[in-house]
This record gives sequence, C-alpha cells and structure tokens, in this order.
Amino acid sequence: MCSRGRRRTPGSIARGRAGRAVRVWATVAGAAVALSGCATGFNYAAADGPVRTGDLPGDPPVAEWRQALRVVSFNVEYGRRVDEAAEVLATDPDLRGADVVLLQEMDGDGVQRLARALGMAFVYHPATRRGEPRSDFGNAVLSRWPIESTEKLILPHRSILGGTIRTATVATIRVGSTPVRVYSVHLATPVNQSWRDRADQMRAVLSDARTHPHVILGGDLNSTGAADLAADRGYLWPTEDGPKTVFFGRVDHILMKGFDPPSTGVVAGTAEIPEGISDHRPVWAVGIIR
Repeated sequence: MCSRGRRRTPGSIARGRAGRAVRVWATVAGAAVALSGCATGFNYAAADGPVRTGDLPGDPPVAEWRQALRVVSFNVEYGRRVDEAAEVLATDPDLRGADVVLLQEMDGDGVQRLARALGMAFVYHPATRRGEPRSDFGNAVLSRWPIESTEKLILPHRSILGGTIRTATVATIRVGSTPVRVYSVHLATPVNQSWRDRADQMRAVLSDARTHPHVILGGDLNSTGAADLAADRGYLWPTEDGPKTVFFGRVDHILMKGFDPPSTGVVAGTAEIPEGISDHRPVWAVGIIR
C-alpha cells in the first residue's frame, strides 16, 4: 500500500518514537557490524567537489514521456559487486526500466560503469575516501531523463568514530517539461550519531527541498524515524511497509513530494537479489507527477 502524507497528533508522534526506542538495540547491533569498514576516512568537505557526471548516451525518451515515474534505491555495499548489481537492475521485473536510480556506498568508476550499462545519465559526489585500499565512498543519482544541474549537500554533524561526514547527492532532472529535484541520501548509523543528530541530517535535506514542488528523496536512511520526518511534512512514503531491507530492519526508503500514487496496481516493493551482491535489498516505488 502507498501511504499518503498525513497529519499526526503529538500523542501519535510520541507513541511512534517510543516504539522505535524499543527497537533501537536491534538497529544498533546491526549497524555496528558495518562500522568496521567505514569508521575513518578523508572527508571531501568542499561543497563544489569532487564530482563526476555523465550525460545520456542518446536522446531523452521524449516520445515515451509518461507522468508515472519508477524510482529505485539500492545500497550496493561499498560498490564491490557493480556488474552483478547492474544485471539485477537491468533484468528484475520490478527494477528494470527505472526512470531514477539512487545509489549509495559507491565509487566513481562503479557509478559510471553501472550508468553506462543501464543507458542512464548520472551524477556522483563522494563524501569520504575510506578503507584499505582507499576508495571513494558516496551517493549517486542515475536518470533516464536529462540532468540539468547538480549539487552536493553537506549534512550536519560528523561521526563519533573517525569524524567522517555525510552528504546528499542532489540532481535536478527534467521529465518532459517538469523539473524534479532528486536526493540520494545515506544518513549516519545509530552507533555513529545520536538520533537527534541524524534527525538534523534529514531536516537539512528537507529544508533544502522545501521550495521545490516536485521532489524525490531516498536512500539508506538507517532508520524509519527519518522517513517519518518527511511523511509528517506531507511526503508520500510508498516504501513504509514491507520486509526488512537489511538483516536488522527496514532502513532503505523512497519518499516523494508533488506526486500521487497510481490509482491501480502495486505502487512499491522490495526486490529479492542473489546472495552476495549486497547486504541491502533494493526498494522501488512508482509515483505520478501532479
């Protein structure tokens, strides 16, 4: 089911947060496993770079213009299995033909290979350089529609372990005559930052998106609470319900502003992938531009 933006009373918000607190230890335990690979690194703290971009390999699909957009978000676990991820994105019946793909934990070469395999334009901003051997680590936006502009949004608060930053990769794409603001986001883990700091990161993205009438926001949010913040501001949350996207919970989400859910058919889902490609399962959603 697609969850429409809704109003909440203070009591319902408090109950939701209390419920999340009960589940926090499971989330923390799972997140701690991931921290060993990304706790330290060099920060790309400049707002203007580095950046890697690529145009559409051909003309945009004007003749195929439709208001319904299919969006996919996929954390590819340090970008290690890019070719296998590309095959999944190209062949899975729920993922293939996506208009927008949001990627996390990628390096520039992997993003470019994946975009070329799918025939999509792309923008990639690394947040840090991490690991041994050192490699870039950040988010990307892939689009079947022209990318008109790009930005890197530096999110507040550095990690407790290693002092690394988090960023959102931002692209404005033009779908027919409609500009759509797109954010690929990877928020901090519960072990590395408090809920208050992670909520600040999400609010920074929502503040940046405030003046844009059509917005796609998604990625590895490392919580459901961050998506709650967007839903409370009227965003559609089609990926709210479903199976776990990682072993400890459902942390990958897609949110939309200025979109309506399709009136018929399935509007969102979580894809099964072969074991070993990633520790995250990709999510997808369909929205109709108002």
